[in-house]
Amino acid sequence: MFMQPVPTTGGVGGGYSSDDLLLAEKALAHLNHNLPVSFPLTASAATHALLIAFPSRRLILSLLPHLHRLSSSSSSLRPLSVALHLLPRLRLVSPALSLSRSIISNFPLSSILQALSSCISILPPSGSFLSSSAAFDFIIRSYSVALKITEALSALSLAKSYGIAPSLLSYNFLLDAMFRSNKSTAATIKEFLVLLSNSSLSPNVYTYNILVRGFCSKGNLERALGFFDEMKRTGCSPNIVTYNTLIDCYCKSGMLNRAIGLLSEVSERGLRLTLVTYNSMINGYCKERRMEDALKVFEEMERVGLVPDVISYNALINGYCKQGNVHHALMLLDEMRRKGLKENVVTYTSLISSMCNNGNLNSAFELIGRMREKGIRLNEFTFTTLIDGFAKKGFLDDAVLVLKEMRENGIEASAISYNALINGYCVLGRMDEALRILREMKEKRLMPDVITYSTILTGYCRVGDVEAALRLYRDMYNDGVMPDTFTYSSLFSGLCEVGRLGEAVELFKQMLSLGLKPDVLSYTTLIDGHCKKGDLTRAFLLQNEMLKAGILPDVVTYSVLINGLNKRGRTKEARRLLLRLYHEEHIVDRVTYDVLMDICYETDFKSAVDLLKSFCMKGLMDEAVKVFDSMRKLNLKPSGAAYDAIIHGHCKCGHVKSALVLFKQMLQDNHPPSGASTIFLIRRLSEEGLNEELNQVIDQLLNSSLLADAETLKTLVETNHRDGNIEAVVDVLTRMEKDGLFPRSG
Repeated sequence: MFMQPVPTTGGVGGGYSSDDLLLAEKALAHLNHNLPVSFPLTASAATHALLIAFPSRRLILSLLPHLHRLSSSSSSLRPLSVALHLLPRLRLVSPALSLSRSIISNFPLSSILQALSSCISILPPSGSFLSSSAAFDFIIRSYSVALKITEALSALSLAKSYGIAPSLLSYNFLLDAMFRSNKSTAATIKEFLVLLSNSSLSPNVYTYNILVRGFCSKGNLERALGFFDEMKRTGCSPNIVTYNTLIDCYCKSGMLNRAIGLLSEVSERGLRLTLVTYNSMINGYCKERRMEDALKVFEEMERVGLVPDVISYNALINGYCKQGNVHHALMLLDEMRRKGLKENVVTYTSLISSMCNNGNLNSAFELIGRMREKGIRLNEFTFTTLIDGFAKKGFLDDAVLVLKEMRENGIEASAISYNALINGYCVLGRMDEALRILREMKEKRLMPDVITYSTILTGYCRVGDVEAALRLYRDMYNDGVMPDTFTYSSLFSGLCEVGRLGEAVELFKQMLSLGLKPDVLSYTTLIDGHCKKGDLTRAFLLQNEMLKAGILPDVVTYSVLINGLNKRGRTKEARRLLLRLYHEEHIVDRVTYDVLMDICYETDFKSAVDLLKSFCMKGLMDEAVKVFDSMRKLNLKPSGAAYDAIIHGHCKCGHVKSALVLFKQMLQDNHPPSGASTIFLIRRLSEEGLNEELNQVIDQLLNSSLLADAETLKTLVETNHRDGNIEAVVDVLTRMEKDGLFPRSG
């Protein structure tokens, strides 16, 4: 026995034939006894059957397949509309979504809303169920999810004209779609927010989260923070999703301190940090190369019971790869596999990028092979990384083949891919081919960007063709591409190199008039130009200008000034400047000792303030030890690169025992053995016949390599070591070092 439909205005019987009623009851009788309905239903019979079946969830769901078999005529829209009204009332959200998607795919918007509105009068009273706006909400939601913004906005407006007030859910879905759609502008989003404020609805936490996330994704952090403040001001408490969005945005924007500040606010509000929070912080620390801090966050995450996922490991692996520490990245990959996590294209791309940057293309291709074995498809960034790797090594034909394979895989090359190829040609001075790629980009309607033009412009300056560089500079303007600070710095360099300092100075003024801020490279290039002209007064005036602008000179700026003074015979002033560079606290904080050592090696000074690498390379080990000791006195922990230099220096001078003491000290300071210096130490220990110490150093070096990737080579080392063939041991260890299987210092 079935529940009879509740009489309504224009009741169920009105407009239905007796045949339709009988057909509906017959269908329901079959469904009630779990028998198949093998006969077709008319649109009227289907409508009547739905109203009788309500509120039986089982019968309503059983009728849905028969609704989809109706024709796509306007009459079939009525039972579909009735079903869309009834499903939300029964809390059948998933079937309602599926039905609404089908409806918007097969019928015009105006017909849909008219049908939804006209059948309200024949529905059972809603009682405690959802209001009649729910069906309209599902239609607006489906248009929004499909990014059909115009249709969704029209649906919202038409619903109101029928006297239906869509819920806040509709506004939220539509707002989210507007942010995800590239077609929506800041103006259209602003108009929509006015529309929302004019309704009787108040934004909830989901509305504000959409606004905060949307403006963060568009790079408008200031507007996102404005809505964050507004939600707190209006009494709408931010949840962990709100904080996670802002923390992630701060981390990606390099504002780590602000992210840390928000963490304190999260704790004060009693909210629990999630995996998303920790992953954002790990990524933020990795972006700033603060790997120790990133590891601390990773360990804290595990302590509080959260399980690291692929995103956590990918952030750390990418961080170590960018630091040049492929060894540690491979160790993390091994750990990730042991924990049952599967690496993805992001994992491999980070490793491949690092291999390519180190010039280790063979290892990069081994990783590509592994990706293909595991069925992981290369993405645009992976292909671009390979193109860049080949281009930087000068293998342009191989880079072009990778570009071709990229297209064959259905991936259109972006400006980034073309820029990598252009850079390769420019590095080799093949400017005609760089211009050919530029023309190809334009033919494919792929607009060159400022990086494209600046790369070619720099290439021309490098080969001494400043006139061609200036022509290209004018072409940039004609193509609507505004030069940036790097563009101007390249032009300064090219002009100064050919003695056209006056033109460089005029361009500098032009750059300032455009509102572009010079950076340390711009100033240093012009300072170098003045030093080469012998105008040290103007060079030091420029240095003062950069300090007033809040730009600290880097080690290259000081080197240029030191060399300029030295060439003019002003040795005492040069030494005072070098002393200042070495001792001034703010300089030391900004410049690593490794870079300072390189610069000092390029100068001719042999004073006590010269830095470590310079002395080591010149074999002046007493002075090198003084510098090394002074690092500790200044509470500056020597880096792995510092140990690498002094161990290598002692070995070179025959001070094997001193090198061995420093090697042990390096391990105590938690620096892994570096392949290059340790291999040199192994050779010297063998020559001195210190076999016990030799065995220990070889074991420590081998233990620092990744077992999964070095097992065969390690076996070769051990075999040759047993046989006393130290030369073969050194050869194999050198191969392992080149393949990135040992930690590298600095």
